[in-house]
Amino acid sequence: MSRPAGNPSYAAELGAAKKAVALAARLCQTVQQEIVQSDIQSKADKTPVTVADYGSQVLVSLVLNMEVTSGSFSMVAEEDSEDLRKDGAEEILERITDLVNKTLAEDGSYNILLSKEAILSAIDTGKSEGGPSGRHWVLDPIDGTKGFVRGGQYAIALALLDEGRVVLGVLGCPNLPFTSVSNLSGSSSGDQTGALFSAAIGCGAEVQSLDGSPPQKISVCTIDNPANASFFESYEGAHSMRDFTGSVAEKLGVQAPPVRIDSQAKYGALARGDGAIYWRFPHEGYRETIWDHAAGSIVVTEAGGVVKDASGNDLDFSKGRYLVRDTGIIATNKQLMPSVLKCVQEAIKEKKQASSPL
Repeated sequence: MSRPAGNPSYAAELGAAKKAVALAARLCQTVQQEIVQSDIQSKADKTPVTVADYGSQVLVSLVLNMEVTSGSFSMVAEEDSEDLRKDGAEEILERITDLVNKTLAEDGSYNILLSKEAILSAIDTGKSEGGPSGRHWVLDPIDGTKGFVRGGQYAIALALLDEGRVVLGVLGCPNLPFTSVSNLSGSSSGDQTGALFSAAIGCGAEVQSLDGSPPQKISVCTIDNPANASFFESYEGAHSMRDFTGSVAEKLGVQAPPVRIDSQAKYGALARGDGAIYWRFPHEGYRETIWDHAAGSIVVTEAGGVVKDASGNDLDFSKGRYLVRDTGIIATNKQLMPSVLKCVQEAIKEKKQASSPL
């Protein structure tokens, strides 16, 4: 795949992105270890949001602004400061400020102390709308917040769009086993957890431990028989149509039970060959945001995989904050994609026929 003209390398941006995500992951680990009910708010859509979501967004914004100096800064991110500016939010804002400053002090890379107003301003750097022109960072400060609150899998997911195309991605997965996922809870028998996945267009994908081990090249599995394949799907039943995915798995002849884990950690696990397929078919009317898939999709494609929608089209990240796609998202290797697409399209047709009036 060719790089956008005039951009021979994204090495500096990738280095900054990895640094930003690793620092945000450190804050998230601290919060998850000490989580208490007062750290959780409820946004308008009732999903839980923690001090870690906000703190993660602040740190990523700060590091990118300090490390990537070329051009104007634009970031499309999940959080904004509106709820934190309301009456009654003083305590949570103070906690976020303390956490961010403590994380920065422990890291030692930047000799700065942020005020509450600087924290709010940093959160609001994520208000960009993205689009087909220019460069835009795309951030989910905690992808899989429910998993985070539950003590399960989550990811800090950061990508860069250049002229509407994803050109690099980093996934910080603090609870993902470093070697491989081996069971339904997303854990393994090994002791080491914490994986940092990264990819830049045309350069392949890598994984390293969050504490800084040398990066290792990764690639998707080479399974070509669906009967030998396993698949990832969302941990939360409300996030996907499990009856539908069960039907697709049956058509394919998949023997293994689904591996259900939260967040874009699924993309990382797929990219290093832990499983063969990841699919996501949300309920009708659900709008996917670009930050839920941008980083994960490039990690998989640079690891030799393919990511398509249910019609076999590439995902389009150039239309603003929402992702243009048909019905669902499928990620797998090149050998399996044709048969997976065929079974998905058959299952969609049957579902429509079953729901249409006689």
